[in-house]
Amino acid sequence: MHYNKLLHGADYNPDQWLDCPDVLEQDIELMKSAHINCVALGIFSWIKLEPEEGRYELDWMEDIINNLHRNGISTILATPSGAKPNWMSHKYPQIRRVNNAGQRMLTGGRHNHCYTSPVYREKIAAINERLSERFGKHPGVILWHISNEYGGECHCEYCTEAFREWLKDKYNTLENLNHEWWTTFWSHEYSSWEEIQPPNVIGEQNIHGLTLDWRRFITYQTIDFMKHEIAAVRERSDLPVTTNFMEFFNGLNYFKVAKEIDVVSWDSYPRWHCEDDVDTAVKTSLMHDLMRSLKRKPFLLMESTPSMTNWQPTSKLKRPGMHMLSSIQAIAHGSDSVQYFQWRKSRGGWEKFHGAAVDHVGHGNTRVYKEVAEVGAKLQEISSVCGTETLCDVAIIFDWENRWAVEGARGPRNIGMNYVGTITDHYRALWEMGVNVELVDCEGDISGYKLVIAPMLYMYRAGIGDKLRDYVKNGGTLVGTYWSGIVNENDLCFLGGFGGQGMDEVFGLWAEEIDSLKDGECNTMTYYSREYKLYELCELVHSKGAEVLAKYTSEFYAGMPSLLCNSFAKGKAYYLAARAEREFYKDFYSRILEELSIFHNTNLPYGTTQIKRGEFNFKMNFKPPYDVNIEKECHYG
Repeated sequence: MHYNKLLHGADYNPDQWLDCPDVLEQDIELMKSAHINCVALGIFSWIKLEPEEGRYELDWMEDIINNLHRNGISTILATPSGAKPNWMSHKYPQIRRVNNAGQRMLTGGRHNHCYTSPVYREKIAAINERLSERFGKHPGVILWHISNEYGGECHCEYCTEAFREWLKDKYNTLENLNHEWWTTFWSHEYSSWEEIQPPNVIGEQNIHGLTLDWRRFITYQTIDFMKHEIAAVRERSDLPVTTNFMEFFNGLNYFKVAKEIDVVSWDSYPRWHCEDDVDTAVKTSLMHDLMRSLKRKPFLLMESTPSMTNWQPTSKLKRPGMHMLSSIQAIAHGSDSVQYFQWRKSRGGWEKFHGAAVDHVGHGNTRVYKEVAEVGAKLQEISSVCGTETLCDVAIIFDWENRWAVEGARGPRNIGMNYVGTITDHYRALWEMGVNVELVDCEGDISGYKLVIAPMLYMYRAGIGDKLRDYVKNGGTLVGTYWSGIVNENDLCFLGGFGGQGMDEVFGLWAEEIDSLKDGECNTMTYYSREYKLYELCELVHSKGAEVLAKYTSEFYAGMPSLLCNSFAKGKAYYLAARAEREFYKDFYSRILEELSIFHNTNLPYGTTQIKRGEFNFKMNFKPPYDVNIEKECHYG
């Protein structure tokens, strides 16, 4: 990587201030005082870079980069595809997206372009090549920022035809496609490829194989466009590339996107102080761990706010201490940077009230600026953590395609299956005990972990059944749950249960049916003399040799197993048949962690967690007064 220290910076938009040289001069001094050592430049600058077709104006950007470099501030240089100029949209209407009702969108917003359009691909390649030629070897540029927050879909003829070609590559024949999509249901068989349309609100939405493959195609086509951008900047530059992700964004499979970039970055905007801050901290930690897990190496926090957002339902100011705490939280979980959107508040536009390091008042004598400077100083103190890895004995399987399938199916609980919430329940118990966790998808390697947790693994794809079986057979400990092993990769139900891959033998049980509970309704079970509530989904299972650890206490299935443990070959497999209340998971996992000799601390106060990264131990308290303690070369125990 082209940096060896923690990065502290922000999205910088000097193109909004080119007629105010005093502002640009002031920016440099304020950046230095706040220990800013990098900026992300040019993300939404296309109109200033190419004010009219074929006329490129890059001198202003070179002046900015040179000045930043002279003052010890590096540049992460963006490609501008996230927001196209109006002249282009007006001249080439075919580059504008078509929505899922067949309407071509008007100019406006951002990410409003078609990824398949030959014209748009030509235009972005041209500007990217010029940026690469001019700045690809500049000593002040350390990283390419490819586009911004990729997302969205297009239903135009270009994309529809590309989707059909993708399906042809996958299925080869219509006979195979019709079988895998089970189109005989409702008599919806396809007799020609031209009959296939993407799912849309005025057409087909009920073939689950279609809706699932469309989501897969969107990821494929977005990656294809991103690779087109990367190829253009790589014409004259060997700098590493990133693109910024967005939390658990449902539109793209980030495990696949991450394979095509050198470093993962993401934009983190938790709703601090809008709910229990501990709940927010758990969710944010989980997302940090996900970003680190995508490539199993450090990531970059590309965007955050030092104060508030302007687009959430309530834009709460960060309370004193929270900016430092949330910044260090990112570092603890594997980030090599703390960066903001944006450096200086815009005068106008949709985000003119979004938090920034420098407010409209224009000086550094503000609470927010001072806290930004304090974070910068702290990052310098702990900069040796940069690049260090996070060692994990525990993995949770989170799979985007499984999520799409769970949420796309009709039943058993259409008011919410809560897949991500269920992942969070299991994760939270480990977070509360200071256990480092990685996330893997069904295509990942699980062999090196002492404990693998697979909540609601409804879809068995990428040979995951065989992987899980081998994992337990070779001595691993597996935790599975209700609504697992139900369908194959195309959402076709398995016959025989548990994916037909011998998982009934691994778990020592078979699942017969599943009961859906209304909101507010619950069952209970008793585990180690303590009663726990069960809600949302209760699966009815039968032991085939597994030890029954707990049973349902009510309904017609009272007395049936709700928690089981099976010894299989050299390992163990637990099965939780219902979603349990939060308190259960900590009690349950503390016993497993103890048995596996995985470090955990059951005595941490509520709201406090600890994370080990490299030589540093981070202990963080997310209850007021917010506090973080960092110790170097500190050993647990």
